[in-house]
Amino acid sequence: MDKSVSSPRHLLLVDDDPDLLRLLSLRLTANGYRVTAVGSAEAAQGQMAIELPALVISDIRLPGKDGLALFDEIRAQYPALPVILLTAHGTIPDAVDATTRGAFAYLTKPYDAKILLAKIAQALSLTACDEVAGDAAGGGDDAWREELISRSPRMAEVLSEARLVAVSDASILIRGESGTGKELLARAIHRASRRAKAPFIAVNCAAIPEQLLESELFGHVKGAFTGAVEHRKGLFQAANGGTLFLDEIGDMPLPLQVKLLRVLQERTVRQVGANDAVPVDVRILSATHRDLDVAMADGSFREDLYYRLNVVTLVLPVLAERREDIALLANHFLQLIAAKYQKKLNGFAPDALEVLMMASWPGNVRQLYNVVEQVCALSTAPLISAALVQRALRVPALEVLRYADAKQRFERDYLIQLLKLTDGNVTDAARLADRNRTEFYRLLQKNGLDPSVFRGDDEGVAAERQE
Repeated sequence: MDKSVSSPRHLLLVDDDPDLLRLLSLRLTANGYRVTAVGSAEAAQGQMAIELPALVISDIRLPGKDGLALFDEIRAQYPALPVILLTAHGTIPDAVDATTRGAFAYLTKPYDAKILLAKIAQALSLTACDEVAGDAAGGGDDAWREELISRSPRMAEVLSEARLVAVSDASILIRGESGTGKELLARAIHRASRRAKAPFIAVNCAAIPEQLLESELFGHVKGAFTGAVEHRKGLFQAANGGTLFLDEIGDMPLPLQVKLLRVLQERTVRQVGANDAVPVDVRILSATHRDLDVAMADGSFREDLYYRLNVVTLVLPVLAERREDIALLANHFLQLIAAKYQKKLNGFAPDALEVLMMASWPGNVRQLYNVVEQVCALSTAPLISAALVQRALRVPALEVLRYADAKQRFERDYLIQLLKLTDGNVTDAARLADRNRTEFYRLLQKNGLDPSVFRGDDEGVAAERQE
């Protein structure tokens, strides 16, 4: 199982205030995180050289090198590593500027612990550091599944089952919507099997016309039909000793289903136009996006073939059901495609990752790859923006507004209307909102609103002070 699932996530805290470090370390440890605390940017860099964390939380004002310089160096060395900045009011403009350059978020001191914990959880779910990507991409014992980038519990279950059945010769039927990675899973199963050094051959049964598919699978002898000018081995013989992957098996014509069933029963192949059959040793993996139960019911798929192919069934989830993987996959694809286009791209802006996370993904992982390829081709900046992602997804910005953002926007607009209505009189505004003055002041402070801006004259200011 992934380290990201089985072990606590590692956070690096950077602040020169020992009391704050101690308090924050205790709070984060109590919430299930593993914490390393240091007092300077230089110490943080040394710690990252030893072990890369999943997230960095840093104060902006630090002795020696400041937090902004540390952030810039993190962006250069570890572009996918999320950074949350803690700032005093005097450094808010710097923090805002840093977020436009890729910092995940900034919080003003004194910060709200609940908000900080929420931001940490959000950052860890939306972004992928090199440590996690390395684990997910596979290394050592996971090399067999290196193409299946994932840290999703749903995918972990599928991969665990795949690894178990890979060691046998059982036929496996892989189900899943188009674009979920059925062929990648089939290749992974082949790599984990005793046939790994033998050929893996894939054929899409829906992409080849019926009259050609038979020859493609079984081969033909010279003169078997018009155009058969030489003997040709089929894919069964080419895959001998290895694995044959029959993609979109649900679209195979019925006459060919009969011949395939005979091959699976007899373990021999008769080429088109040949008199004799030759033995083959091939493991069959098949895949379909169709509901074969419905296909059997309407007579378009043979029941006896179904049970031959479906000794074990593996079901791949759609991308919308494994949203933990979206940022991980997007960053992985970004690295591959940036190298392809020879472009220097550092990653996705936090709001761009949120757009990706909220998309519906009807085309699944294949659609995600296409979107990342489009934004890579069009990007003129090192950091991929939300606007570029929205353009690739063809969605308006309104559709990707998070519930929390919409709620905050409504709250702020509501408070502004109350202050306008009462000419900035907090007592009257609080009464209209059915809130006490203390709570109403907190709401104003949270939304950055100054009541005096809404007062028309000095008398209003004096009256407010006397309340």
